[in-house]
Amino acid sequence: MARDTTVPASPAVAATAAPQRRQWLAGSALGGWDLTVVVAVVLTAALAAWLVEGFARGSNIGFLLLDMVAIALVALPMTLIIVTGEIDLSVASILGLTSTVMGQLWLAGWPLELILPLCVVLGAVLGAVNGVFVTVFGLPSLAVTIGTLALYRGLAFVVLGSRAVADFPIGWTTGITAPIPGTPIPWVMIPLTLLALVFGVVLHATPVGRSLYVMGANAEAARFAGIAVERTKLWLFVTSGAVSSLAGLFWTLRYASARADNASGLELSVIAAVLLGGVSIFGGRGTLPGVVAAVLLLGTIRNALQLANVSAEALTVVTGLLLIVSVVAPNLVAMAKRRLKRSTAPPSAPPDRA
Repeated sequence: MARDTTVPASPAVAATAAPQRRQWLAGSALGGWDLTVVVAVVLTAALAAWLVEGFARGSNIGFLLLDMVAIALVALPMTLIIVTGEIDLSVASILGLTSTVMGQLWLAGWPLELILPLCVVLGAVLGAVNGVFVTVFGLPSLAVTIGTLALYRGLAFVVLGSRAVADFPIGWTTGITAPIPGTPIPWVMIPLTLLALVFGVVLHATPVGRSLYVMGANAEAARFAGIAVERTKLWLFVTSGAVSSLAGLFWTLRYASARADNASGLELSVIAAVLLGGVSIFGGRGTLPGVVAAVLLLGTIRNALQLANVSAEALTVVTGLLLIVSVVAPNLVAMAKRRLKRSTAPPSAPPDRA
């Protein structure tokens, strides 16, 4: 008779799995830090509409949303990766390399209908390289993706050099930014919203998502509970690479320009959004609604500052400050809650000296 080799679930897994969906819907999705970010988005947008001329125009709203598409796309898999306690700093370089390969293939006479899926496959392969180094060789994802950040960006310059490819079909370049009829909202927001819903369901309403939280909280406990930690993380890096390539295709068609330096520094904005959305840099905590709200907040702030003629250098400073705030503020809030809980806790009963 075959032996039962099933590993019993650890208390951490059981405690996480049972109330996860109900807890998220009741408290995490619209409570705590997530709610703070949502309120910040509303207040920032209202203040910008009042103080910044042209902010509330329909054309500017469409421009603001288009500016957020690439960041939002890359932030979806990045959220899942950081929840597990890992990080991917190579996303912007994958985007840039995808853009140059797209441009080079177009120059070679390939049809876009074939170029687009091939580029997504390329992104998945680049993400798999990151995943193999992290999961098979056991290297830290921070060090690995810093290396591939430079490697992939260097390969982008090898592919296209300092040239720019800009003769893409006008139907593609205008179609990617076209609004939904009767609204200023770009149609590309529809597939982006659907993709965000898919990632949200996976993270918050499936066993896979619950296992990601367990991995981030305690990878060893996850292994003892029978979770395929390495295989799951490998697929997360593959997904990150594929979605980063999708962002690269969007970026190239939106600006009608394939360049090796496309989206340089985008990884900082993505990580700032994920952390500002309440995802712990140490893993094990965070929600996708908070990240989506943080993407909206960052986009609103940057758009308002651009309309106010703030320089690009100042925008970089603002992004850096928000990145620091996103790390420090949630921890300060958690510390304040713990101190308040201790101060309001009833005194313990004295020991019985009978």
